[in-house]
Amino acid sequence: MNAFASWLLSLAHTLFNPGFCPGDWVWATSAAGALIALVPVLGAVIVAIMRKFTGNTYDAATISVIAVVGLVTVFLVPWLLANGVSASFRAAAAGQPSGLSGAELGTLNRDYCGFIGRQSEYLGGGQNVFETLFYPSGNRLAYGYYLGALIGLPVVTLFFMILQARSAMRRGQKWPGRLLWVPYVLFVVLSSTVEANTAVHLWLGFLPVAILGLIPIALVGPPPWAVINRPRRERNPEPPPRPTPPPQQPPPAPPKKDYAPTALAPAEQLASAPGPVPVPPGSTSNGSERYRRVRRLGHGGFGTVWEAVDNQLGRTVALKIAHAPDRDTEERMRREARALAMVSHPNCVKVYDLVEEPDGLALVMEYLEGQALATAVDGQGPLDDVAAARLWATTAGALAAAHDKGVLHRDIKPSNIILDPGGLPHLIDFGIARSRGDSTMTATGMMIGTPDFVAPEQAAGAAASPASDAWQLAATVSYALSGYPPRGTRESPMAALMAAARGEPASRLPQRSAHARLLIASLDNEPRRRPTLNVIQREIEGWLARAGKSPDGPVTRIVPRNQTSATRALPPRR
Repeated sequence: MNAFASWLLSLAHTLFNPGFCPGDWVWATSAAGALIALVPVLGAVIVAIMRKFTGNTYDAATISVIAVVGLVTVFLVPWLLANGVSASFRAAAAGQPSGLSGAELGTLNRDYCGFIGRQSEYLGGGQNVFETLFYPSGNRLAYGYYLGALIGLPVVTLFFMILQARSAMRRGQKWPGRLLWVPYVLFVVLSSTVEANTAVHLWLGFLPVAILGLIPIALVGPPPWAVINRPRRERNPEPPPRPTPPPQQPPPAPPKKDYAPTALAPAEQLASAPGPVPVPPGSTSNGSERYRRVRRLGHGGFGTVWEAVDNQLGRTVALKIAHAPDRDTEERMRREARALAMVSHPNCVKVYDLVEEPDGLALVMEYLEGQALATAVDGQGPLDDVAAARLWATTAGALAAAHDKGVLHRDIKPSNIILDPGGLPHLIDFGIARSRGDSTMTATGMMIGTPDFVAPEQAAGAAASPASDAWQLAATVSYALSGYPPRGTRESPMAALMAAARGEPASRLPQRSAHARLLIASLDNEPRRRPTLNVIQREIEGWLARAGKSPDGPVTRIVPRNQTSATRALPPRR
């Protein structure tokens, strides 16, 4: 490696050796530092290219590759080259073989400037870094110079090495980036044996390349969302071998079962299968005797929502009653109840029962006391980044739980997220929720979703998907941060719908928010380019963890219970 370091030093002298103070070989030493700095940049580029194919899959093999690349390119090769350059100068100063040619040694022994003197003595005949820092000569001015150069320059360079690692880890977890900059710290510490003056000029060349090295890493770019969203392949464990029964005895007959549970059936089949909704123990189909209505909470296109009291259990519930109890509406209500009953998430409204009321079929749901997100933003102003992150992460988890059961919400907007008295968000009003593949339960001519918050593909007539739900949630978070829908407001719902169908770009995004880049990606007009809800939840929870905040904290201030005018629960869609 010393021979390679001598060749590198000769190359640097050939490339850059101006014949003025402080000397051609002093300048060549800084050029050698710049060449050494290219090696860690190459390592970061290799990792960034690798993530183009692996995304955020950090298994043992991927982590091992990143660790080896970091150890070799950030620590081992730079450390050997720096020590090799110093050894060449030290040998030249002592008159020993240094790997340099006779002509090069002749120029190395020339004097330059009064404070430099003979270059070979200046670069190879003094104290090393450790001796200079811990055994100073007594000259305070010289010690201050070495202290700033030998400690300040590596510390500033460390900042840009961390930026290189973070740039290589974009759109993913940041902790693997430590495998690219921690070896640099080891390189700095173990380079204390390098000649002090040589080390100063090596760092003067290393720092600019560390800064410029961010450019090629940025040009490689982050991994595409299609790779990040790619489902992980998990190996199914091989079943253990079944014991062989004795040949004399026939195998025992399987026990008879009186009831076969349907919990293992696919969610899509459960949501679309005909038949009544399973009724919890203690409930009754005679709703007029069990549920006593207290007050009307809302009225919309599909039904009326009432606050009611469960006379049997003594709890407050919300009744959603269909306007016209015809067969289509009744079947829609049954499908909605069957779909929602499968979803279990603390930030998603719960379904208790489906009963016959005198004026129609009624869906019995959890009563949520609080105020809508739209009301909170209008009254208290936009949310900050921490509150919006909590809103995004928790609601994304609720939507992901619904999607896992085959349920699409299709109408996510600020008025369909209720903030309870503790400030926690809850996703409500699955009034137009349908299982994937169910396309027969929408009234003719009815517009699915709210124009200001409808995804472009839905407005253009395409079927809803988990990606469209993710778009609507991102639009709601953007509203919470800015107070405006992402495409701005229009003079009429039809104008807003046309703007959505044309895929007009978002013009009212919160540009100064820490979540601006993730919002832009989530509001992409192309569904396949959007990050999935699981990716969003992981990104936001990671951001909250780095900010020292809990993801399950309140979104807004606690709503006083005496503000009954702002109390609402489960309004129907408008």
